[in-house]
Amino acid sequence: MDKKIVSLDEMCRLSNEYRSVGKTVVFTNGCFDILHAGHVSYLARAKTCGDILVLGLNSDASIRKIKGESRPVIPQDQRAVVMAALKMVDHVVIFDAPDPGDMIRIIVPTVLVKGADWPEDKIIGADFVKSAGGRVERIAFEEDVSTTKIIERIGKRFYGAS
Repeated sequence: MDKKIVSLDEMCRLSNEYRSVGKTVVFTNGCFDILHAGHVSYLARAKTCGDILVLGLNSDASIRKIKGESRPVIPQDQRAVVMAALKMVDHVVIFDAPDPGDMIRIIVPTVLVKGADWPEDKIIGADFVKSAGGRVERIAFEEDVSTTKIIERIGKRFYGAS
């Protein structure tokens, strides 16, 4: 599994290697703080967009900037192991930036995948991927679940929070 969790430099090298043999590199990213059915469904559909699925995983510091000090629930090293264990995920790269723009420009994926809740003009890296001859795929969520909703439900059940 440790071969699936790679540095950005290693992913750049691998990406070039995959493209040189005609493989389609697909990139998506996210926090994936508490893995749930919605995540699994989304990633399975992302994998169908090409040959190699690269997951950019927000670091703990990145998540705190985006979601606040109470997150993440699961530390980045543990989240990376869980994500790498999924058969549809070929590589996991942890990143510290608040967005994956630099990573996308380094990896140069053929396909950039994001949830359909994002309009294409707001998807970071979309213009770059398209200018490099790639495409953007927006995937609708099949499950009405999110990590935030799960955390809120737990709070209500155990602490009576509203």
